[in-house]
Amino acid sequence: MTDDSTAPQRTLVLIKPDGVARGLSGEVLRRIETKGYRLVDLRMLQPDRSLLSRHYAEHEGKPFYEPLLAFMSSGPVVAAVVEGDRVIEGFRSLAGATEPTGAAPGTIRGDLGRDWGLPVVQNIVHGSDSPESAAREIALWFGSSHPG
Repeated sequence: MTDDSTAPQRTLVLIKPDGVARGLSGEVLRRIETKGYRLVDLRMLQPDRSLLSRHYAEHEGKPFYEPLLAFMSSGPVVAAVVEGDRVIEGFRSLAGATEPTGAAPGTIRGDLGRDWGLPVVQNIVHGSDSPESAAREIALWFGSSHPG
């Protein structure tokens, strides 16, 4: 029997429609690989409302929920399963603060994002926030073929 506690951690990374539309997918993936993380699976897709409503279920009923679903379904998304030691924490640090105006220089959002004055923050990337979220999100976007 194998000991899963020594297996590298996995996370879901999404390059949101704004990042794809601005041609930043390659730059985001470059930064992930330069950090030393491994791309396990990668696909570009146009997410539908069903997938997005399951992904953002915890936000249902909040004022930004409908604008968020509209934004996330506005164009293609690049979804990646990324693997490495402490990758959830590491990618979230690499991504930077949620609000791009205050995100630190050197981070994806700090270098590439800004406030566009829109109803929902367009901040280029999403990364899972916990091992439980990563497992749930990877299963939603890629099926159950990728254990968390």
